[in-house]
Amino acid sequence: MATKELNIGFVGGGNMGRSLAGGLLENGWAPEQILIAEHNPDQREAVLRLLGLACEQSSATMAAKVDVLVLAIKPQDLKSAIEEIAASAQQRKLLVLSIVAGVREQDIQRWLGGGLAIVRAMPNTPALVGSGATGLYANALVSEPQRDLAESILRAVGITVWLDEESLLDVVTALSGSGPAYYLMVMEALEKAAVAQGLTPATARLLTLETAYGTAKMALESREEPAQLRRRVTSPGGTTERAIDVLNQGDMPGLLAKALTAATTRSRELAELLGQD
Repeated sequence: MATKELNIGFVGGGNMGRSLAGGLLENGWAPEQILIAEHNPDQREAVLRLLGLACEQSSATMAAKVDVLVLAIKPQDLKSAIEEIAASAQQRKLLVLSIVAGVREQDIQRWLGGGLAIVRAMPNTPALVGSGATGLYANALVSEPQRDLAESILRAVGITVWLDEESLLDVVTALSGSGPAYYLMVMEALEKAAVAQGLTPATARLLTLETAYGTAKMALESREEPAQLRRRVTSPGGTTERAIDVLNQGDMPGLLAKALTAATTRSRELAELLGQD
């Protein structure tokens, strides 16, 4: 089935669901191809105001009209939401794409009744501004055209990578899912330190943000690894080398490794809790 003939249904019209729907609209999908079911009236109003799309209140009604379902709700609400759409998903053999953090494919499959093509995706919050990074995992029932469709939906808001093992989504969660908080923490600390050295808050913030943006852009556009780029800006005996020495004395690489391990472990713990009936 050609993409232009497909209808996509979103269970949930919150920030991430709206960002994906908006990305699809910007990529040429017609408004009538995108259906959103949302119980919360405030969220329905936001979808209409920001995207010009009217939401349905019933997920079951919406699921009967679409070819792929995108689960975009809070993890604790997923099981009850699936109960509303399971019958249509089974009858129509829909592709189910879950962007719900922490809920494993086996639990989604069990709640749906089994035998369905399911893709799990872990996008991150920069998807809200079209610069997301998403890890994708497909179960064995997902066809190649369905993989392409799932990827095209997430690529509407950023880059995507496929994973061979679902367990690696826990690492993706720790790296790119939680990662924005790590970078923001570094930016926050640098900004405060610069203010303490005499810069105005406005100047410190502007320089911090533009340095972070420019460095990420430089790394994205370079063929060299970050380590080599870092060496290029670290002149022997200079200011950068002195600062790097201090960071190494505090074992910043080790702290980041511990942080990533802790987040990965917590992701696995939450998956166990969320999968319980």
